[in-house]
Amino acid sequence: MKWRCLDRTFDLSRRGEIMGIVNVTPDSFSDGGLFATVDAAVDHAARLVAEGATLIDIGGESTRPGAAEVEEAEELSRVLPVISRLAAEFPDIVLSIDTCKAAVAEAAVAAGARVINDVRGFRDSEMVAVAAASGAGLVVMHMQGTPRTMQSDPFYADLHGDITAFFRGRFETLLSAGVAAEAIVFDPGIGFGKTLEHNLAILSELDRYTVDERPILLGVSRKSFLAKLTGSDRIEDRAWGTVAVTSHAREQGVRLHRVHEVKANLEAMRMTEAILDGIVD
Repeated sequence: MKWRCLDRTFDLSRRGEIMGIVNVTPDSFSDGGLFATVDAAVDHAARLVAEGATLIDIGGESTRPGAAEVEEAEELSRVLPVISRLAAEFPDIVLSIDTCKAAVAEAAVAAGARVINDVRGFRDSEMVAVAAASGAGLVVMHMQGTPRTMQSDPFYADLHGDITAFFRGRFETLLSAGVAAEAIVFDPGIGFGKTLEHNLAILSELDRYTVDERPILLGVSRKSFLAKLTGSDRIEDRAWGTVAVTSHAREQGVRLHRVHEVKANLEAMRMTEAILDGIVD
């Protein structure tokens, strides 16, 4: 249960970690435009670190359903100044680049990122090459379709089997390219080409997605399926549903959680760990 991210290794055998989200975009589904400037993004990341985040995930392209692709140059101009500032100001925090472009991932690692979070799951051979050369930690996410089409009509003949088979295939490809197994974690991609029923089925059996005992990273924060269950479309009303999922998922063994509200989710995770294992330090 160790995750190696360049020169940093997280020991997840006893305690989980929280990854805070910083969207440097004008059109994110949850906070589009709020942190689109370098200063605003850095200030927000600093707040998340103060709340207990040990990782910060920085994205310059929205992956909300129906989102259009962003040109490589534009994405670079959004994320690189933020990564450079954060790497200088918070050297102990592990920065993650949320991108599906190999050139953006490569430049981000050069600027100080230690993790590459690819919503397309490293299907692109150039991204695999960057992953192998960089030594960065990798988040391999499952998505059916593309952000533009993924929610049009998601269908699986075997939901659990399809996702697990995809993970096994990417794992073998990355290992063959020279990536260390300890660098890889898997994200089942809640909301990425999944219906409400698919999302709930995944959350009910999260332990099925572990490949070669690699950790799972879960990202459910503020996603629309929470609104369907609570009956409210307000983004702020999705916070406590996220916290509930974090606690439930930690009980099932998930050690990595990508969230917007760091403090509440960290407290829920630590409480769950204390109940499960008597961890109080």
